[in-house]
Amino acid sequence: MAKLKVGVIFGGCSEEHGVSVKSAQEVARNLDTEKYEPFYVGITKGGAWLLCDGPEPEWESGRCRPVALSPDRSAQGLLVLEQGRYETIRLDVVFPVLHGRFGEDGAIQGLLEMSGIPYVGCDVQGSALCMDKSLAYLVAGSAGIATPKFWTVAADESIDPDRFTCPVFVKPARSGSSFGVSKVSRKEKLLSAVKSAGQYDSKVLIEEAVVGSEIGCAVLGNGPDLVVGEVDRIALSHGFFRIHQESEPESGSENSTAIVPADIPAESRSLVQETAKAVYRALGCRGLSRVDMFLKEDGEVILNEVNTLPGMTSYSRYPRMMAAAGLPLAEVIDRAVSLAVTGKGQ
Repeated sequence: MAKLKVGVIFGGCSEEHGVSVKSAQEVARNLDTEKYEPFYVGITKGGAWLLCDGPEPEWESGRCRPVALSPDRSAQGLLVLEQGRYETIRLDVVFPVLHGRFGEDGAIQGLLEMSGIPYVGCDVQGSALCMDKSLAYLVAGSAGIATPKFWTVAADESIDPDRFTCPVFVKPARSGSSFGVSKVSRKEKLLSAVKSAGQYDSKVLIEEAVVGSEIGCAVLGNGPDLVVGEVDRIALSHGFFRIHQESEPESGSENSTAIVPADIPAESRSLVQETAKAVYRALGCRGLSRVDMFLKEDGEVILNEVNTLPGMTSYSRYPRMMAAAGLPLAEVIDRAVSLAVTGKGQ
């Protein structure tokens, strides 16, 4: 059988560029080259698209050629600029290993829809909905899923701090990382926290601080056929959980450890997994996503957020949860690609 031609897109213009490159490195290590012929497209921080040899740490300094997605659905692939002429590379599927803005918000998904190329992960609507935490809360809440109390404000809006009861979290409404996130315990700090979040998004979320354990669940599949990984729990030594902000994340976080499987009762584990699947379906997810939740002492599970293209690095939560459930990353990639191409898992 001919190998499937897989376009792996990584990098990007968001603050999560570096994490995306590391995720792509892990995908490249686990992509079965007996089954797939990969084509690596790196997007620089400035937004240039380059066909390169792979997602190495210094990929931009290697052999690269300018490339673009063909808008012609009959071409269904890449246009590579070579000596003043365009060469066409037809692709069977694209794996957009992109995090945050332009990667998880429906932007790259819209380009791929227009190009007619099947792709791994959530569609335009699911991506955009999950990226906007306030909209995700509204939809999940209407489906009977518990969410934190929250308020949205414009980044430049004049607000009265006395409206809110601290502690609260202030965060960009549409961001996939912890950049711009603050825990506010005193009202006089609220305005500066909104300003900080406003550096990353014009829409800011002010959210009640839920007292409980931070729990995650990896989900893979489409429609009724969903596979969940082992649940994890974030153990904190101090402060709050931050992601994608460590200088050397491979060596661990300075205040948190992910415990997989989570050290929680069996009934709580089952409830977390069922809630994750309910959230996934309510928000229209497909392919794969990581659902983050809070587990309160009384056993209630509350939605935190959904990452529609979670980290795939060696230290990331999603692959670790799936591996703990018996699905190594190579198999996760196989299933995700199969879902993209056929709509059904292997």
